[in-house]
Amino acid sequence: MTTPSTKKRVLSGMRPTGKLHLGNYVGALENWVRMQEQYDCFFVIVDWHALTTDYADPSHLKENLVDVLLDWLAAGLDPAKCVMFIQSHVPMHAELHLLLSMITPLGWLERVPTYKEQKENIKEKDLGTYGFLGYPVLQSADILIYKADVVPVGEDQVAHVELTREIARRFNGFYAGSLNDKERQHVFPEPAALLTPAPRLPGTDGRKMSKSYGNAVLLTDPEPVVRQKLKTMVTDPRRIKRTDPGDPDVCPVGDLHKIFSSKETMAKVYEGCRSAGIGCIECKSWAADALVKILNPMQERRKKYEDNPRLAWDILEAGSARAREIAGATMDEVRSSMGLDYRSNSGPTKGSTK
Repeated sequence: MTTPSTKKRVLSGMRPTGKLHLGNYVGALENWVRMQEQYDCFFVIVDWHALTTDYADPSHLKENLVDVLLDWLAAGLDPAKCVMFIQSHVPMHAELHLLLSMITPLGWLERVPTYKEQKENIKEKDLGTYGFLGYPVLQSADILIYKADVVPVGEDQVAHVELTREIARRFNGFYAGSLNDKERQHVFPEPAALLTPAPRLPGTDGRKMSKSYGNAVLLTDPEPVVRQKLKTMVTDPRRIKRTDPGDPDVCPVGDLHKIFSSKETMAKVYEGCRSAGIGCIECKSWAADALVKILNPMQERRKKYEDNPRLAWDILEAGSARAREIAGATMDEVRSSMGLDYRSNSGPTKGSTK
């Protein structure tokens, strides 16, 4: 039996969409690496969630799942400090999802901001499915089954955590947990959203970095590819000629510098750009230097697992086993509180003639 941690528990996850990019790193992974030192962290690859939009072709799911795990390990997640696992390898998520769906009002799901947003923006797929409407309930099950104290999110995900809190509150209102003489114990704590600093990372076309836009720098891109991608990156639109002064504060390359470059480099960028003392090509090469300095160590760590993929699967299997242990204990409580623990009752039920 594992000794319970005294640290607050964190639950977060990613869909297996394949190799990650720098936006994923600054938006989540970099923070996760820090959090594993302070919290009892559970990080899940949510393969069932991927099916809510990509149900028609799951053929790349396993390959994408492995790529996500390798990028997690490359970024610095340590299996000795956190639990990494696969959602579908912990079937208790599905059971809790089913039970929570019984008590979740339809209106709560229809008002989730991302539901209407994605239905409007993703026209090439049929999202009029039960699974897509109900995915926030599955997300709530992912969080509640580990009794997470905090969920690290960006501002656009706060509504999902609030829905999880409402579902937990409703469940606790309907069903009692373990009872003592005076108090009714709640089964689920209400998790708090932990807003994480996530600077907007521009892609090569100036929009938010995204693989779907084709503007991303991947964590696995080798140095020549990184430098070539940055050569094509848009800059301050007012700087048309080499002799025109620019402004790093309105330039996507300047945004990269602010996130990745040193103070000394930033000083050179501000002085050189505003005085037209440097050209955009030189400025981009400095940004590429900063990116390569971050990516090279990641790619070296990744290669260790690429050369021996069994190591990566061992980490997932061990993490999934640990997750099942905790999720199983939670489900025992859930069934007991709902009166569904029939198998624990011995002898005939009331009214039986046998």
